[in-house]
Amino acid sequence: MLIKAVNGKTPEFGDDCFMAENATILGDVVAGDSCSFWFNTVVRGDVNSIRIGDRVNVQDGSVIHCTYGRTATKVGSDVSIGHNAIIHGCTIHNKVLVGMGAIVMDGCVLESLSIIAAGAVVTQKTRVASRSIYAGTPAKKIGDVNQGLAKNEIERIAQNYIEYSGWFKD
Repeated sequence: MLIKAVNGKTPEFGDDCFMAENATILGDVVAGDSCSFWFNTVVRGDVNSIRIGDRVNVQDGSVIHCTYGRTATKVGSDVSIGHNAIIHGCTIHNKVLVGMGAIVMDGCVLESLSIIAAGAVVTQKTRVASRSIYAGTPAKKIGDVNQGLAKNEIERIAQNYIEYSGWFKD
């Protein structure tokens, strides 16, 4: 893994985090406990700050970045960022699932218990209400997250990645 200071800011991590050997995490990044950064992920806190809560999994090939002088990136706790997703200069609240290959642009807010479908493009400054499912390009609301979906998908995936990361620790 590459953990690198940029402009005097070095990434910080809570307890029990996993970083794959080829994950890249740079600059002003602070992550909480039990986070995982999978193969080929890039988290670039070089032009603004990135704050990540507890139990967040950043899956293979994903990129988290921010916008110089305008938008930091904030990710709550119990969030899953699917394979090859792009998270850029936005706010993601607790218990959110961002699907594989999804893009979330500057100024977006994803409220708790929301799901962004695989391949969706959430355009600039979109607000995704709590318990909403968004899909498509540009992403639009297509449904609601009920209690079963929240428990069986959002929470289950976040918990599974804590287990998976344990398989790779010494």
